[in-house]
Amino acid sequence: MGQQVIKCQYYVTVAILSRILVIDLYEYQSFMKSLLLYLLIAFYLFAGYNHFANPRFYTPLIPPYLTQWTNLINIVSGVAEIILAIGMIFPSTRLLASYGIIALLIAFIPAHIYMIQLGHFNLGKIQMTPTIGWIRLIIIQPVLILWAYWVRN
Repeated sequence: MGQQVIKCQYYVTVAILSRILVIDLYEYQSFMKSLLLYLLIAFYLFAGYNHFANPRFYTPLIPPYLTQWTNLINIVSGVAEIILAIGMIFPSTRLLASYGIIALLIAFIPAHIYMIQLGHFNLGKIQMTPTIGWIRLIIIQPVLILWAYWVRN
């Protein structure tokens, strides 16, 4: 009988610890999702603002076949990033804003391809290389897309 009591206590302890662990994991995931949401909002607010504060950083990224609209593309991109960041703040608009960010990131793919084609060039104080262009296209863009998708609701 003593062994049965010990076994029962063991199972109860395991059940309680498992429940606590599941709750803690859920709370941790919820905390991380909230943190990443706020970071995404700050990231796109800053990026949108930077289109106006530092337009020379973005204009070299616009492919030559779009040069007649360089200023317009820069302004529209900045406004879109700010509006979409604000849209991520409110739960009622978050899903639409998230898909807007994903669409914007997809629309930026030609700029990343153009960066690879340019080869070595300076982007502000940053020396860009084809390797950096590939990293931005193959790794960073998908991570940014997944980030916007994960915090969508």
